[in-house]
Amino acid sequence: MAETLHIDRAVGKAEKYQSLLPQIEALINGEKDQTANLANISAVLHDAFGWWWVGFYLVRNDELVLGPFQGPVACTRIRKGKGVCGIAWFKAKSILVPDVEQFSGHIACSSLSVSEIVVPLFNHQGIVAGVLDIDSERYDVLDETDVHYLEQLSEIIRKQDLL
Repeated sequence: MAETLHIDRAVGKAEKYQSLLPQIEALINGEKDQTANLANISAVLHDAFGWWWVGFYLVRNDELVLGPFQGPVACTRIRKGKGVCGIAWFKAKSILVPDVEQFSGHIACSSLSVSEIVVPLFNHQGIVAGVLDIDSERYDVLDETDVHYLEQLSEIIRKQDLL
């Protein structure tokens, strides 16, 4: 597929995801390089939604290590059970944090991040092999609609055997 996506900025969030997810799947279909695919997914999400930071952390030697991302410099390593990413990994469950100041143990890679979503990424054995981390510098931007569709994206990533 050509590396061009159609992003309709005039539609609502759910409709945008419904349009983007098949395009993302087509974009990564047939490409086996993990870095290339995760980098493109980060770029698509960052561009489509205008979030402050979008990226992946991958499980390496019992810690999360920074992978492809879009946005400013980020934390490089996160321990299991630490911060939103480490807890999502530990619990194998998506976490929506509308206000990071209200999340005990939040790791502040930047003081500009005020809300966050972390979605675990599973390999074919059903083991968390990474997480998708999204940060916003605005409140009331990230919600359950994002969680729903980002979990669908996680399933697309699993089916493509990227992790």
